[in-house]
Amino acid sequence: MNIGIPKEQAFRDRRVALNPAGVQSLVEAGHQVYIEKDAGALARYSNEEYERVGAKVVYNASEVFNRASLILKVSSPTEEEYNLLTESQILFSFLHLPIAKKNSVELLLGRKVCAIGYELIEAESGSLPILQVMSEIAGQMAIHIAAHHLESGDGRGILLGRIPGIAPASVVILGAGTVGRTAARVAIGSGAEVTVFDKDLSRLREFENLFHHQIATRVANRYNIARAIQFADVVIGAVLLKAEKAPHLVTEDMVKTMKPRSVILDISIDQGGCIETSRPTTLENPVFLRHGVIHYCVPNIPASVARTATNGLTNALLPYVLEIADHGLETALHRNRGLRQGVCAYDGSCTNSSIAKLFGLEVHKISDLLFWMPEAQDN
Repeated sequence: MNIGIPKEQAFRDRRVALNPAGVQSLVEAGHQVYIEKDAGALARYSNEEYERVGAKVVYNASEVFNRASLILKVSSPTEEEYNLLTESQILFSFLHLPIAKKNSVELLLGRKVCAIGYELIEAESGSLPILQVMSEIAGQMAIHIAAHHLESGDGRGILLGRIPGIAPASVVILGAGTVGRTAARVAIGSGAEVTVFDKDLSRLREFENLFHHQIATRVANRYNIARAIQFADVVIGAVLLKAEKAPHLVTEDMVKTMKPRSVILDISIDQGGCIETSRPTTLENPVFLRHGVIHYCVPNIPASVARTATNGLTNALLPYVLEIADHGLETALHRNRGLRQGVCAYDGSCTNSSIAKLFGLEVHKISDLLFWMPEAQDN
């Protein structure tokens, strides 16, 4: 199979879909990989490293899209990249279609692209293995970022942790998923006071046991959140609703009650954000001030550590790419239920009910669109 890796454009992302080790695995399996010049440069992988493992370096994105039947990306496609897609191509990327433009979704359907979202692929356990890698990175980085802005001249001028006689910073985490768990671990290690909110009592119970009751947990409702927000030095929005926009758990009125120069990190921003006052920012200009509160709303936080993120993404992504490349798309989708869960568009049909409802489209089950092959067994 011909596989294409363009250089990332959205939000000036520094990651690349596969590192040279991942490309070598594909080449050794008999596949051809086309990678755009300098696609790995910001992750500190040179064109020569990719060439040494058998990739062909091409000089623009158009050539990548024209030569490949399977396109591997990291960030959601830009409008220009959507327009480069060709008939019946396979697009494998973080898609985040709930916040995409309707014409982008219609283009996927009109060109009969098979669009597979990394954020929707499930493991047998029900976890989201590709998204989880990025969430683990974002959760760790969130605390370091928060500490930096608390300590900066524009921040509150306080330490995240504690010293004798001085209370630590108060960190409120909205969401008890992978981001929330990783952020809580790093925050506790820094000595902060941590409160985690979620609607799922079983998750809160899990957190209490995991952290040996070193954190406080609260049920996520408007009353509890509003009270906690007033005393928080840091608020981390880590809400995930699969294939849906994130709900606004923190309203603008709540933000107005926060301490001056406290810090909000809305990690749900790639799904629209869970803080009403949030808007997407970039790695070059990551923060803005609203109602006296510092907002950090970068959609691709892991791109700050591009090499780590690229290596982690390669580890999680490569088995799925090999399955598609080795066996063909339809057979791979038959064999792997978790991979089927990631399909948002197939052969001109919308196959995700949440996205279909959001954009007023007819939905079709992916299993109904595939030709039945008895010899293909589900993993």
